[in-house]
Amino acid sequence: MSERIGASTAPTTPYWQSLLDGWPGGVSPAPPFQFGYPVRLPDGRVLVLPLRRLPEGGRAVASLIANQGSFAVVAALADHMANLAQATDAEVVIGMPTLGLTFAPLVAERLGHARYVPLGYSRKFWYDDALSEPIFSITSPSGEKRLYLDPNAVPLLEGRRVCMVDDAVSTGSSVLAGHRLLARLGIELTAVVVAMKQTTRWQKPVGDVSPALRDSVRAVFGCPLFEEQSDGWVPVADTLPAVP
Repeated sequence: MSERIGASTAPTTPYWQSLLDGWPGGVSPAPPFQFGYPVRLPDGRVLVLPLRRLPEGGRAVASLIANQGSFAVVAALADHMANLAQATDAEVVIGMPTLGLTFAPLVAERLGHARYVPLGYSRKFWYDDALSEPIFSITSPSGEKRLYLDPNAVPLLEGRRVCMVDDAVSTGSSVLAGHRLLARLGIELTAVVVAMKQTTRWQKPVGDVSPALRDSVRAVFGCPLFEEQSDGWVPVADTLPAVP
């Protein structure tokens, strides 16, 4: 049997732990990429993200698992996310589970807020099913989850400029679930702030529901979809999203 030659992935343990002062090797990287994809942050520093093969095979995405990142990396991303949220004049921050909860309290604190409002997947006994929405995730494709808002948090949101914070936008399902949930209360999202726009896949489903919501999504960096070739991973044309 001949050995398979092609793009692969590597363990992610070393990733998300440090920021580099410049591009690896000193020059802007060019495809094909092997195991990681470097992105430049607004302050000029570089974060190298691992590439993860998608379940269907032959394609991959750059990955950010925020709760496995170092405190320094998470803090730096939260700084940039707070700058984006500041421009929206947000009065309250809501955090999307699970990985958005890594960033949301840090963003809210940097905005000078005393608290934030976390959404969750766990239904507490006092919750109201009317304040929940189904949600699907690219990283958890096996089943439906429900997004819940604690009824006690409703007065914190009513009549306020609300900014949703998440780790990434990928399929758009989280953004749309949050949008639907708040719309039931007559609350409109002022902005969605994420660390990463993961490809452009989310733009059409979000834009079909609300062009204004799609245009309100802001990110620190963006990453394309990658296609497997014999010598590595190559970005798929027209899948690198614009930032912020």
